[in-house]
Amino acid sequence: MDEEPDAPNTADAQDDARDRDVRDRDARDAGGRDARSAAPPEVGVTTGALARRLGVSPTTLRSWDRRYGLGPAQRSTGHHRRWTAQDVAVVEEMCRLTTTGLPPAEAARIAGKRLETESAGLPRPRPAPEPVSAATLERRCRGISRAATRMDAPTVQNLLTEAVDRYGLVSAWQDVMAPVLHAVGRKWEEAGDRYVEVEHLLSWHVSRTLHRAAAPTEPTTAVPPLVLACVPAEQHVLALEALSVGLGQLGVPQRMFGAAVPVEAVSAAVRRIGPRVVVLWAQARSTASLPLARHLAETRWGVRGARGKPAVMLAGPGWAGRGVRGALHPATLPQALDQIGRHYPEVSPGPGPA
Repeated sequence: MDEEPDAPNTADAQDDARDRDVRDRDARDAGGRDARSAAPPEVGVTTGALARRLGVSPTTLRSWDRRYGLGPAQRSTGHHRRWTAQDVAVVEEMCRLTTTGLPPAEAARIAGKRLETESAGLPRPRPAPEPVSAATLERRCRGISRAATRMDAPTVQNLLTEAVDRYGLVSAWQDVMAPVLHAVGRKWEEAGDRYVEVEHLLSWHVSRTLHRAAAPTEPTTAVPPLVLACVPAEQHVLALEALSVGLGQLGVPQRMFGAAVPVEAVSAAVRRIGPRVVVLWAQARSTASLPLARHLAETRWGVRGARGKPAVMLAGPGWAGRGVRGALHPATLPQALDQIGRHYPEVSPGPGPA
């Protein structure tokens, strides 16, 4: 008798079915992973990331896209906005222009033209000179302050450089740089030590702008140089840097010693250099040292019978209401340049071109 075949095992059949299901699922997953890895990576930044970078809200960027067409040129899967480098350059220009006081619609039109100009490889036109009016200066100050608050360093630098180019060093310092520094300082004090980083960023760019405006080299001359120094413990040096640049444009030889110069150091410098004028800067009343000022005013140098002594200039708000007999007390940068110029008749009587 032939043997009957074994009856099929139900449990084995179920295991085989489960194995097939697992293999099919793995194949589908692998195919999905392969498809995802083969898809091109998304380029650009998201709206949220760009908003944080520019210091504006995502709603503002969407509004500019809807109203003025300053949106991303492409959208990724799921309608997410991805901003390319070219898109970012346009909205950065939009931010820069609005900080100067331009209405958003006008700023959007100019920013859009910038994109067209750069795409065509054409040079950007130089801005026309602005009239030096109170409204113009106030608008520029507000623009610099806003750019500094959102940590937009390139815009801060561009606006400061433009101020020196258009208004000259003296006006740029008195009417733009100093007011912005004071405004940011007040904001820091009122906000309880917030915005310290904004003040430091702004101060660095002001200093950088002043250094760029300085004369490239000091002419060789037999005229004794002037000494510039902050009193001990005084760290605020920007106003002294502005004076140094102005003197350089006049052609006055000088030696700048910077912030917080020790008493012994400034005394030794005066004895060794024999300056006609010593400028002592004090921003705060607590740092203004009358004993140091008197000591320098009495310092003598040279051989017996031909000794000289310096004129002492007490510069800065820290000296308000305090003085030394015979000391110079300028209230503004132009006054300081004028008073020093009288001690240096060999040089130009007025500030040269910025």
